[in-house]
Amino acid sequence: MQSSSSSSNEEFVRFLGEGSFGSVNLVRYYSNGSSSSSSYLSAVKTSHQEDCDSLQSELKILLELKGYPNIVTCFGDSLQEGFSELGERLYRLQLEYASEGSLTAFMDKYPDRKLPEPLIKDFTRMILRGLVSVHGHGYVHCDIKPDNILVFPRPRSSYEVKISDFGNALEVGEVPMFWGSGVPWVGTPFYMAPKSVRYGVVYKTLDLWSVGCLVLEMYTGVSPWEGVRLDLLATRLRCGEAPEIPEGLPSDAKDFIQTCFSREHEERGSAYELLSHPFLPRSEVEEKEKEDKKTRNSFLFKLFRRRSSNKKPRTDDAVVISEKKPLNLRFFPTKATQFKRALNQVLRLKFMPLKKSTDFNLVSVH
Repeated sequence: MQSSSSSSNEEFVRFLGEGSFGSVNLVRYYSNGSSSSSSYLSAVKTSHQEDCDSLQSELKILLELKGYPNIVTCFGDSLQEGFSELGERLYRLQLEYASEGSLTAFMDKYPDRKLPEPLIKDFTRMILRGLVSVHGHGYVHCDIKPDNILVFPRPRSSYEVKISDFGNALEVGEVPMFWGSGVPWVGTPFYMAPKSVRYGVVYKTLDLWSVGCLVLEMYTGVSPWEGVRLDLLATRLRCGEAPEIPEGLPSDAKDFIQTCFSREHEERGSAYELLSHPFLPRSEVEEKEKEDKKTRNSFLFKLFRRRSSNKKPRTDDAVVISEKKPLNLRFFPTKATQFKRALNQVLRLKFMPLKKSTDFNLVSVH
């Protein structure tokens, strides 16, 4: 646990919101305590001592998921500890700030809260990518809803969404301590799957039901189970009912949502498998990367073939020429040339007379 720094290096900007385990404020931090120095904005989640365990659990999960795509980033590796004006002990978690706010606030900017279809598909793909990482680490988020999806502007255009608020996250197969027949909810009721209501057991597919609710809401602009009273919702979920899907939705979108709403949770598949659903064609970035890779491989193949076709069989007297430096020639004498030089040296030897008189001179040649 880390003690909170002096207030001289931070400045409260504004209140952002409040969740089940604390409030979130926008805070500006200065590098050396001076307002003229470099600074950055952070969304600071603050909890009282009774909710410290939840915040600590969230930090642990975020540290495991740090660097993974479409997961909100935390700053530091421990909670900050401090005190309120009333002397109450507080614990704070620093998170990256999403200037566009939550998906709920983002949808409020559009007429009837309905998002354009390309944006719906992009956001759905990003949320599933984030869930692939969450589920891959053995966790279930348990509270996927618009309030917990943060929207970030991209440098050039469009937006990026990230999953946040892991305060309710549990390990796969875990039964939450607060679940019971009187309160049969693992997360936010209107985004919960029937199986979680019946048995309170956490499966990865619970999050996929919530993704179906999100997609439906981005298309229609209204939350799932609109008009249904909370006291009747548990009964309808126990009967295996799902939110109504309008007939006017595109067929691939309806099929995707119906897959997420499958009564048997095994039939929903996995987040990774849903990324291959026809509703989610490859993004422009992925298509460009795929095309670049194809072009690159094609170029290398053609280059290899060209070099292979231009290669001539070498002989012992061949001259090896470097392709990179065509003017730097190297000559390698062959065995025949070496033998010829040795023979010439021998033939240039002077004839030496023998001590004994003979009619001829002998020269030994090897």
